Amino acid sequence: MTRLAPSWTRRLAAGLALPATLLAACGDGGGATGGPALAASAARPALTVATATPERVTLPVTLAANGNIAAWQEASIGAETNGQRLTEVLAGVGDTVKKGQVLATFSTATLGAEAAQTRAALAEAEAAAADAAANAQRARTLEETGALSASQINQYLTAAKTAQARVEAARSTVEAQQARLAQSKVLAPDDGVISARTATVGAVVAAGTELFRLIRQGRLEWRAEVTSSELGRITPGTLAHVTAASGARLEGRVRTLGAAVDPQTRAALVYVDLRPLPGPAAGSARAGMYARGEFQLGSTQALTVPQAAVVVREGFSYVMRVQPDNRVAQLKVRTGRLVGNRVEILEGLPADARVVAAGGSFLNDGDLVRLAQPGAPAAAAPASAASTVK
Repeated sequence: MTRLAPSWTRRLAAGLALPATLLAACGDGGGATGGPALAASAARPALTVATATPERVTLPVTLAANGNIAAWQEASIGAETNGQRLTEVLAGVGDTVKKGQVLATFSTATLGAEAAQTRAALAEAEAAAADAAANAQRARTLEETGALSASQINQYLTAAKTAQARVEAARSTVEAQQARLAQSKVLAPDDGVISARTATVGAVVAAGTELFRLIRQGRLEWRAEVTSSELGRITPGTLAHVTAASGARLEGRVRTLGAAVDPQTRAALVYVDLRPLPGPAAGSARAGMYARGEFQLGSTQALTVPQAAVVVREGFSYVMRVQPDNRVAQLKVRTGRLVGNRVEILEGLPADARVVAAGGSFLNDGDLVRLAQPGAPAAAAPASAASTVK
């Protein structure tokens, strides 16, 4: 075995002793100062926050519902003449029309000839009646002279009355024919909007055939579906705000409630008269569109906090209450209505509590916080605090 020289042995021992001494010194220093430093770090506030107190405000009470938009009343406009040919169709789907406006016309060639014939028959009857009346008058004159018997005189008087009756019959025929001529023009029965048209130029149609459908006065209604339990909360005159599938915003009031509840769906209809509101999609609502809306049922007092103060974790809502020692306590709450930037708190929060107004998602139960001075913005969340959120 080879032995080291004494000088090399002494140098190796000294080299090994120096690192050991330095390591011991470092260990002693860390033990003296590391404990307080860690304790100070643990007590350092995780976040500078602004606080808010719950406020009682008046919030609207609403009832949401869905339903279809429909025509208030839809009129069926049909042909009144029989077997006549359509010569003009003057209105189409979507046209706004006025009461009495001509929508279509039928051929009047046949009707005109028949009208002329009835007028001629009336003139003939009037001439015959005039002659019979003159004969009756002469018979009355001769009655006192005895030139005519009573029977003959009675015949003249009867003939005059019969001729006058024929005049009245002929006059009625003329009036009926004039009415048929008037029916050759299809007129709008009311102001409104044409919603359907089946009239075609050249078609020969029978009496009663539908030619147009008209939304009377252009009025629409919302037929909202509500449950039987919700029906009792709505009364005629209740205000409703409606948004159609096209984005059109409408407003209306309840006209009437459905008389029955559907036994299958247990839903009832509420009929709301609508009027459009100004906006980008104004006037785009159409009958048949799906719409959602809310009934305005009044207002109530509610305890609210800023929306930013509510933290949602694992499907539950929480607020961070600031304790007197500036530590936060995570409180589970039940939220209600959202209006603007405030949320209703239904339960779980005392009315006099102080809560973290914003940034609560960066905090955990028991964290120490620093309160921001009034008017000063809260500090941004440090990376270390953000990393502790579970």
